[in-house]
Amino acid sequence: MSIGFNRLILLHGPPGSGKTSLARALAQKLSIRLSAQYPQCQLFEINSHNLFSKYFSESATLVGQMFDRILKLLEDGRVFIVLLIDEVETLLPSRMKAIGGGEPNDGIRVVNALLTALDKLRTKNNVLQSPVIVLTTSNLLQSMDPAFLDRADMKQFIDTPSTPAIYSILRTGLHELIRAGIIISPSPIPCATEASLSLFRLPDAPSTRLWNCAKNCVGMSGRELGKTIILMHANYIQRSRCMLEEALNALEKSVGDRRDERGKRDSDSRIGRETAGLDGGSGRSL
Repeated sequence: MSIGFNRLILLHGPPGSGKTSLARALAQKLSIRLSAQYPQCQLFEINSHNLFSKYFSESATLVGQMFDRILKLLEDGRVFIVLLIDEVETLLPSRMKAIGGGEPNDGIRVVNALLTALDKLRTKNNVLQSPVIVLTTSNLLQSMDPAFLDRADMKQFIDTPSTPAIYSILRTGLHELIRAGIIISPSPIPCATEASLSLFRLPDAPSTRLWNCAKNCVGMSGRELGKTIILMHANYIQRSRCMLEEALNALEKSVGDRRDERGKRDSDSRIGRETAGLDGGSGRSL
């Protein structure tokens, strides 16, 4: 029995958890690690939406043409290739659900074409040709075709940022404003490792206040965290310059606003589901 290895990695998780950024970082790390063996590394990012056409059966043709170009590049044994397919669920919906839902055969053709192309990439990996690794990202693992999931060598869940990661994101945002002269600070805010040594010993220290903000942001996506810094200044500072203490006051208010918005959305969503359930079971006709 031969060893089955497709060089296919799937990163999945909620939106804004950094899957695409992590995939790009992995490609950069691999290019550095393998630079002695492969002097060149090329990253190909595929936008799934660009592979769809309004003409019947042309989408599958576009998928085949794209992979034919990649296979051509593999003939040069000096280039290491990383293929990144973002939002791969767009190209690989479950074929069984598509058939059951009466979807047109064109979508099924695209799935078949992509699976066939991935199998061709596996057969082309040998010592005389360039290696290729396929990185894919998805927000909807449960809606993807089982045949693709079976081909993935690694399926890694990427969650929203943890408290130390949130601290670093907020700290970086504040330091950008300090560098631009918008926030005036006598000294830089310590990183998470340094801050953890003094947390809760000095409750009014900037690092302690920022850590408490980070704890209140758990569950937010990276995009939401970036917006929090912008909304902090837009809603509560609105001046060209302020001191760090005032910025932290504004950040705490902005984080509170975001938490209230999320709580209201969750409450509205729960009420909507409960209402839909009651209406569905009442037997009333509208």
